[in-house]
Amino acid sequence: MAQFLIDENLPYYFSLWNNEYCIHVADIKSVYTDEEIWSYALTNKLTIISKDADFSNRILHHSPPPRVVHIKLGNLKLNQLYEALKPNWGQILQLSKKYKLVNVYADRIESIE
Repeated sequence: MAQFLIDENLPYYFSLWNNEYCIHVADIKSVYTDEEIWSYALTNKLTIISKDADFSNRILHHSPPPRVVHIKLGNLKLNQLYEALKPNWGQILQLSKKYKLVNVYADRIESIE
């Protein structure tokens, strides 16, 4: 059963979210507005994983669900993104179950209740 909704601004083919716990927006519909993504995640109790600041800004004024993981790493090549996320991916997912917002930076992870 899916727990995470991967936003369209993140790669579709990516080993960290190529599993039954993650669903990519492209698997649901070819084009989604941020509002539709939010509503889908809310209805299905999914955590949104995105590079889009709109979701992290929105969750600051709402209660989960959905929860949000905001990847704040800038533009990286696929292998650079993997190398940046892989060492802490398990921790990021665990934090997202407890906190409404998890911000992922190159040098740290911040969690916000």
